[in-house]
Order: sequence, then structure tokens, then C-alpha cells
Amino acid sequence: MKKIVVLAAVAGLGFTGLGAASAQAAGPSGRPDTAALNWHTCPADFVKTVADNYDAIYPVSKIVQCAELAVPLDRARPGGKKITLQLTRTPHTGKGAAKGDIVVNPGGPGGGGALFGPRVFAQNSAPMREAFNVIGFDPRGVGMSVPALTCDPDYTNAPRPDYGTGDRASVATWLKKSAGYAAACKKADRIGLLDHIKTIDSVNDLESIRTALGSKKLDYYGASYGTYLGSAYATLFPKTVGRMVLDGNVGPKGVWYDTNLNQDVAFDQNIEYYFGWLAKYDSVYHLGSSQAAVRRFFYGLRKDLASKPVTYTDPSSGQTLAVGPDELTDVIQNAAYRRTQAIWHGYGVGLAAYKTGDAATFAGTFGAQTTGGADDNGYAVYDAVQCTDVQWPTDWKKWQRDNDKLHKKHPFLTWSNAWYNAPCITWPAKAGKPVNIGHGKDVPENILMFQSTADAATPYAGALEMHSRLKGSRLVVQDGDRTHCIVHRGSAAVDAYFDAYFLTGKRPKPDTVHVPQLGDPVPATESAAQTRSKVGAATSLDGALK
Repeated sequence: MKKIVVLAAVAGLGFTGLGAASAQAAGPSGRPDTAALNWHTCPADFVKTVADNYDAIYPVSKIVQCAELAVPLDRARPGGKKITLQLTRTPHTGKGAAKGDIVVNPGGPGGGGALFGPRVFAQNSAPMREAFNVIGFDPRGVGMSVPALTCDPDYTNAPRPDYGTGDRASVATWLKKSAGYAAACKKADRIGLLDHIKTIDSVNDLESIRTALGSKKLDYYGASYGTYLGSAYATLFPKTVGRMVLDGNVGPKGVWYDTNLNQDVAFDQNIEYYFGWLAKYDSVYHLGSSQAAVRRFFYGLRKDLASKPVTYTDPSSGQTLAVGPDELTDVIQNAAYRRTQAIWHGYGVGLAAYKTGDAATFAGTFGAQTTGGADDNGYAVYDAVQCTDVQWPTDWKKWQRDNDKLHKKHPFLTWSNAWYNAPCITWPAKAGKPVNIGHGKDVPENILMFQSTADAATPYAGALEMHSRLKGSRLVVQDGDRTHCIVHRGSAAVDAYFDAYFLTGKRPKPDTVHVPQLGDPVPATESAAQTRSKVGAATSLDGALK
């Protein structure tokens, strides 16, 4: 799923330490020794990030632990070169032994799972925290795993060239830029990681984690791309699946080219809904009293920013931020990901600030750094996985034709998404064939799925396809909700199904059950500075979901 640039603060921490010397040794089979992992205190900067993001929910920074796990780079050569996966454990709070270890994955691909473990633990109910350890892990190439893939830290410096509308100039610019990024990834890969970073490689890593934990069965919670990873594991390792929850489900049929085209339609629908919400509260934001008026303002703003980006230098930090049309689109896309007061109101305040000439608030809401680069680890791994899971079209004429057709009716994300994935056209590693989800022998029938019907990142039709492939699975649907991934998102009904499944093994008796959608947020009454702070916090909390 497409990873938003603004979310990289949590998804990619950029740690490069914790080398393989302290990692657990792998046996002759290529799987790690089943001796206990060496759990130890996590690095101070990681602990601080956990505390800053999640301690307000539950003091997880005080109990989280780290361990390293060596796995073969190439499963076909188990005695060859090893790489290191970074694991975290947030231990259960109850007396006696834990009920189990829930291994979690936040999605992406490229999401930082080491952080996702304490996040899930913090958001769990008290009975869940008492019963289960939560195991997070940075997948190969990500975050604190070694090596961590980084290709071009300056790639996202603002303002970037306009994504355009499929016009000749923007196409020429972005084809060159995206091909350059693919070449930079080839240059940055010193050990052949690009050839061994497919979903199937992470499936095997999941099995190594299960073995290293000493668990007879893998209990698992996967969100977004994590549903694809989990369902692939269930297909290839059906006999070792314990309790598995898939939240915000990828449609397996379209991976990955068609999946991204399907997103364009859904994101456009959700941003249109957001325009209508802003119009409803025109007395607060003054962007237009109708959906059409807000739409005209937004696309007019994108056009203005293409010729004259907004820049602002923070006098306290000296950091310069810029907002061009790309930065505006990338950030406001979060409003189509998740419906919260902090995000919806915060972006409304940011847009209103442009009209009043408040560059500090506008750039503080939508801006990106102009110099100094960024940690592009999450984006690099996103490309590395998606570009090699399956062969993407290499004929640009097909991309042009498909995106031109979509742009006519759904202009919000179409060309942004095309350029986000365009490095796959010239990606410097051989593509494989995707796992045939649900078509293995003895695929378990105890899986529980969660999905909202207006999820833009993983559209509902894909979830229904996944549900049909995973025979015997149960599907909990939140009707009308526009949130990507619905566990721990404010619905007591959703979380009750989640808890009951892990604590008792009980799933809904019907094949599909429906829960009510949550109501739309309302504007907040606060200063622009307070709003910016809340938007940043809400965005960080969602940083691991793509």
C-alpha cells in the first residue's frame, strides 16, 4: 500500500546498529536455533520514540525489550550470508506464563514493525495486555534490521517536481527521476538484498521468528500489507498457524499494479467526502460552502503551488519547509486514510491558513524539508518488495493509457500514485511470482478478518476476494467507515471481536457480521499552534500503516 511521505517519521527510524554479532545463530537447516532469544534493553533513542508516541496510552517504554535474530539472506543457501532481523517484545502484565506471543506486522511493505509491537500492546485492552506478549519485528531491510536499505535520502526534498496530469513535460521529468531512484537502489545494495526481499522471504522470516520464540503455532495480527504477508504465511505454512487476524485486507488478485490503480478510485472518493465535510463547516474554515467550491479551491491551490511553492523557515530551529503541489497532495491524503478530528480539523486549519497568508501554519501542516534529506528506508523497501513480488508492466504506454483513463474521473491521487510506483519500470532485480493465496493444501479455516467498506488504501472489493480465498474465515465489516484498518480505532464492537478471538478462540458464527460506522468528527476549538501539534501526534500514531 502506498506509503505517505509525512508518515516516515515513525515507519522508518533509521537505526543501523545492533549488528549480527549478537544475533542468534542459524542451524544447518537455515532456521534459527530454538534456544531463547537474547532479550535485552532497547537502544535509548528507540525507547524515547516509544515513550513519545505511546506512553500516553500505556507506559510501554518502561517494559519493551529488544532481540536480534540472524536469518539466511538466501533461503536456498542456508549456510551462506546472514542478515539480522530486529525484534521487540512487550511482555504481558499478568502473573505466571503468558497465554502466547502475538507477532504483529503494520504493513507497508516497509513499515517499521519494531515500533508496531509496543503500539499494539499499548492499545490492547487490559485483559489482552495481561494475557499476551506482543512481538514486533522490523522486516528484512527495514529500520533496525541489518542491513537497512536506503537509496537516496534527497529524493523527497521539497518542493519536488509537479506530479502533473500525464502531460509530456511531467512524464519526462518523473520517468527520469524514478529511473534514477531505481539505479540508486542498485548502487546502495552491497549484499544482494534486492534479490531476496520479496514477500516470500518475509514469510520464511515469520517462520524463523515462530521457531525462535519456541511457539508451536504462530499467533499473528497483520494490518494492511500485513494481511497479504499473513495470508501468504497461512498458505505456505498452514499447519503452524495459530490465531490469525487480518485487518484492512489486500486483494490478492491485483498485486501490485492493479492494486494501486484500484486505490486511485477509492482515495478520490474519500477526498471528495472530505471536501464535503469542509464545506459543511464553512463557518470554521471558509474554504467554500459546497463540495464543489472546496474542490475548486483545492485544485486551484495545487495549480498555484506548482508555479509558486510556499516556503517558511522556522526561526527557532532554522529548518526550512516548502509546500508544492506534491507535498500538499502527499500530506492531505491522510484525510482519506483515516477519519479523526485531529487530522480532518488540522488540515482544514492548514488550508485556511493559506487563504489568510499564515505561512507558518500552512507550511507547518503540509511542508517537507528543502535540504538535509530524509530517511527513505520505508520507501526503498516498499519498492524493493512490490517491484519484485511480481513483474510490473515495463511498457510506459500501458501506464500512460491506464492512468490517463483514471485521471479523467479520479484526479486526486492518480499521477501521484503512478510516480510513487514508477521505479518498478526499471527496477534492478528480477521479479518472481506471487503466492497463490488460499490455494495451498490445508489452509487454516480459523482466520478472522476486519474491514471497513470505504477503506481507500485496501478497497472493500479486495477484502471480499481475500475472504473468499481463505475458506472458513470470518469477516467483521464496519459499514460506511472511511478508516484504513479498524482494530483499535475507536469501535468497541470491533475491539470486542478482536479480544474474544485471541482470548477465547471464539469467532462470529455468521460468515460475515456488520458493526456500525463511527460518526464524523467535528471541528475543534483551539489555536492554530495547538492544532498543528495534535495533527503531528495523530499522524505519528498512524505512521506504521500504509
